[in-house]
Formats: sequence, C-alpha cells, structure tokens
Amino acid sequence: MAEPSDAARIGIGIDIGGTKVAAGVVDTDGEVGERLEVPTPSKSPQAVEDAIVELVGELRTRHDGVESVGIGAAGWVDSTQAVVRFSPHLAWREEPLKERLRQRIDLPLIVDNDANAAAWAEYRFGAGRGSSVLACITLGTGIGGGLVINGDLFRGAYGMAGEWGHMISVPGGHRCECGNRGCWEQYASGNALVREARELARTNSPMAYRLLEMLGDGPDAITGPGVTAAAVQGEPTAIELLADIGHWLGQGIANLAAALDPDLVVIGGGVSAAGDLLLLPTRQEFARTLTGRGFRTPARLELAHFRNDAGLIGAADLARHAVFDPPMADRGGFWPGRHRLRVKGRRRLRRRVGDAGEDD
Repeated sequence: MAEPSDAARIGIGIDIGGTKVAAGVVDTDGEVGERLEVPTPSKSPQAVEDAIVELVGELRTRHDGVESVGIGAAGWVDSTQAVVRFSPHLAWREEPLKERLRQRIDLPLIVDNDANAAAWAEYRFGAGRGSSVLACITLGTGIGGGLVINGDLFRGAYGMAGEWGHMISVPGGHRCECGNRGCWEQYASGNALVREARELARTNSPMAYRLLEMLGDGPDAITGPGVTAAAVQGEPTAIELLADIGHWLGQGIANLAAALDPDLVVIGGGVSAAGDLLLLPTRQEFARTLTGRGFRTPARLELAHFRNDAGLIGAADLARHAVFDPPMADRGGFWPGRHRLRVKGRRRLRRRVGDAGEDD
C-alpha cells in the first residue's frame, strides 16, 4: 500500500490541563480540523483515561485517515515519555499513562508534558518560528514551561525540564499543590488570579462590587475566564488584578532570562486571552528587573499564536514525528536519546578505528 502524502496525514492531539481535556484533529500544517473539549475529571486517573479514549473515538468516527495520537499531560513525564511521575493539579502518581492508553487506542501514541507540546507547536507553526532559544510559558491552572533550543525540544536528563512554575518566588509564601511554599505559579497563574479576586469579594471590598455583578452572586462564582472577560470589557478591578499577575510574571521571566538567555519568550494558556492587559505590565516588569539591562539584548515577549490550542497542536505534531521520523532514523530530529546514541556510536567507531590501526 502506498504511503500517504503529507497532506493526507492527520493526527489527534490531546491537551490535558487542570480544568479541561481538549482534543483536536490536526494536519501537517498545524491546522485544527475539529476541536472537542470536556471538563477534566481531576480526582481519578481512570476517569481521565476514559475521557481521552472517548474523545479519540468520537473524532475518529468523523475523520478518516487518523494515523497517530499525541497526549500532552499536565504533569512531570519521565524520560521514556511513558509515565507521569507526578501532577500537582491532577491525581497522577507514577501513572503508566502511555501503556494504559495503548491497551485501549489502536494507533501509534506518544505522551509528553503539555507545556512541551505547546512550546513545540509555537516553534513549528506559531509565534516561535525562526527563534534559536524559545522559552514558552503556559498560564492556566498553574504555570507550565517548555524550551526549544536550536530546533530541539529540551526535556532535561530525566524528562522534567521546564517546571518553572515551581521555582520559589516568595520564601514562605502561599502553599502550592506541589508541596512547597511560594512557588511562582502561586502568584502568576489562573489560580492566583481567582484566589485574589475571591479574597476581595469575601472581604466585601468595594473594589469587588462591580466584578461580582458581572460574574454572579458570591465569591465562588468568580472564575479565571470570568475575570479575564471582565477585564477585556473594561472592569477596573479585573484590569488591576491582571496587572498584578503581569508584575509577577515579568519578574519570573527576568529570572528565566538570567538562566537561559532566550531570544523569545512566548506566553500562552488561558490567562493569555487577556492580551495586552497581561502582556504590557509583564513587559514593563521584565524590563525593570532584567539582569544586565541596558548592556544586553533582551528577549522579546510575545503572546502565543495558538493560545489554548497550542498543546493539542504540538502533541499531534510530536506524535506524527514519532511515526514518520522515528528516534533511530538517520534524519535530524528532536527525540530524546537520539543525540546520545549518536555520540555513543561515534565512540564505538573511534575504538574500532583505533584497534584497526594497532593491528596494522
């Protein structure tokens, strides 16, 4: 049977976040043909698995020729891209997600961190095209991170690079779901936005009066998307709360720049829907706190092109590469272990050459 052309190759990407599971059919240009979404059943790994299987099955019934499935999981995925070691916002603990899904989905399948997938989507098709060192930050329930260096998705020695949301920003600060206190995501994420808005409402602050009118009766009616939408409509308190998030975000990005020196930082995730209401205060604080400012070229800070769809687009593209550009292929790629294997191969070759010379 003839191999299908690139144009005919479509895959399914799944993005599992703290509040929603999004799925989409994605072509080789990163275009989403159809998108589905369900709430994340965060208390049960089995329920999350069931949701994934149901979404994949529903999309396959309406789209012929699906050839692979990519999963972007909101957790720390090991270097084998098979086990979710831990997730601060979901019930995964040493979860063999890839093996469980392979038993129920009869397609080639990969598992990766959701922010890695988002970073890859932006590098391949979005705001990060052409960048040499791309840092991607996803602002949702928490903060996710992905890093692409010279076309390679950097996962770290154990697969867990990019967990910037759990760098300590305020020693002894707010308790984080990861177990520590004062993590960056406790001050610059969707959860932080909601916490601050609800605290204002619970103290009967006059600042929260109009916000409550817009979002519903009582503090528990306040959500991250609701605050963002209110800010876009011009509600002053919501705008101020987003500026506070931007303040913490800019500081954290300045710290990342000191360590990584990226040429581009892409900001995505649900909170990025606020657009310039988030981006402008972030840029201001980044410029104010960047180490060596005035004597270095600062990274550009841009909003993600794909916003909430980046994770599923990147996951689908990573899965497609796993099928058509496998880790041991001779072509260049980004797969974990490929470069390490090549180095070992060169060492073995040198030894053989050396031995031959001695025999002569």
